[in-house]
Amino acid sequence: MLIVLSPAKSLDLETPPTTKLHSTPDFLEHSAQLIERMREFSPAEVGSLMDISDALSALNVARYASWTTDTVDARQAIMAFNGDVYAGFDARSLQPGQLDYAQSQVRILSGLYGLLRPLDLIHPHRLEMGTRLSTARGKDLYAFWGSLITDALNRTAEQQGAKVLVNLASEEYFKSVKPRQLAVPVITPVFEDWKSGKYKIISFYAKRARGMLARYAAVNDIRDPEQLKAFDVDGYGFVPEASNDSSWVFRRKVAQ
Repeated sequence: MLIVLSPAKSLDLETPPTTKLHSTPDFLEHSAQLIERMREFSPAEVGSLMDISDALSALNVARYASWTTDTVDARQAIMAFNGDVYAGFDARSLQPGQLDYAQSQVRILSGLYGLLRPLDLIHPHRLEMGTRLSTARGKDLYAFWGSLITDALNRTAEQQGAKVLVNLASEEYFKSVKPRQLAVPVITPVFEDWKSGKYKIISFYAKRARGMLARYAAVNDIRDPEQLKAFDVDGYGFVPEASNDSSWVFRRKVAQ
């Protein structure tokens, strides 16, 4: 079983990592090409391209300028990303064996790095997968990455003997994967909360729940996806009547 997550926009560059173990991203030469492309843009152009503030534009232009393939001052991806998914995953509280599971079974889709292992060292950056950044390979990052991400997932699935890919990424990021070219079927968990008289997806809670499910898999050393149906963290429960082979629905009555 493989699990894919989205990255996070926000980064924690201050809290010390809880492990010194690390690895190197597989697609650094491709990342370097994207960085060279981004260095062509002024802060105003970056702001327009990404629809971000002047302050964030200036910050990221400085990050592009200082980015390097060297690992000095880099930080493990799972320790750097700091959004809702990663609050749910809470990697710093995992035991060494649980981090080993994550390193083996979890992959993070990335606009800049393509595909990351949790302990891959990364530098601060912002480049969302949906950014319409034109390159020699095409009009956007989906064209830039092409089949590279899918091929890497297939290689990993073969090496690990994985029979299923569990998609805990957002729609924006999972569009970088080509499901028809995957060697394994995809299961997408869906998290719904009760609000205003019905169950619905509430973004904040759903993102956090994706991280919690990935953590649940790591803590319980889950290799068979059927075991994920027992997920009951924070009041969620699997709903078989609302699910099918490719979409597994988890619901809870009261948002926490």
